[in-house]
Order: sequence, then structure tokens, then C-alpha cells
Amino acid sequence: MGYLFLAASILFEVLSSTMLKLSNGFKRVVPVLVLVAGYGVSFYALSKTLQVLPLGIVYATWSGVGTILTVIIGVLLFKERINRKGILGIAVLLAGLVLMNLSK
Repeated sequence: MGYLFLAASILFEVLSSTMLKLSNGFKRVVPVLVLVAGYGVSFYALSKTLQVLPLGIVYATWSGVGTILTVIIGVLLFKERINRKGILGIAVLLAGLVLMNLSK
């Protein structure tokens, strides 16, 4: 159940980060409302995750997977570019996350 809450927390954090970009400096109301609600849900789910999984693994997974998903959204939705070093960084991050989660 902990990983289900962790997945929800990550998805809502990524949604909120995307809305932060779309809010245009907090000038657009709907994205701001979605981001505030999304961060609330994200941190609630993260707190539920921490009741059953270790802090280090949870935070590394939350921030790492969130970073990877945010990069993907940036590339797909906002037409941002990623170079070979960026792709390598994502691969190394992903490998580290897998190793950390296998070590618990």
C-alpha cells in the first residue's frame, strides 16, 4: 500500500509542477488552484507513505521519479530539449533509484 501512496504522491507533485509552469507566474487562476490542491494531495499521500516505508528511500524515489517525469513532460508538452548528457543523467538516476529500492 505504501508504494501506491508513493505513486499518487509523485503523480500529484508532477501535476502541480506542470501547473506551476502553466500559471505564468501565478497570473492564471485555474492552474494556481490545481497546483495548490495537487501539492496538498501530494504531501498527504507522501505522509501516508512514510508510515510504512523508510524516509531515505521514499524521498529519493519521490524526488527522482518526479524529476524524470517532469523532464518528460517538459520535452513533450513544452517542447524543451534534452541532450545526451541529460539522457545519461536520467539513466544514472533511474539505476540509482532501482538499486536503492532493491536494497531495503
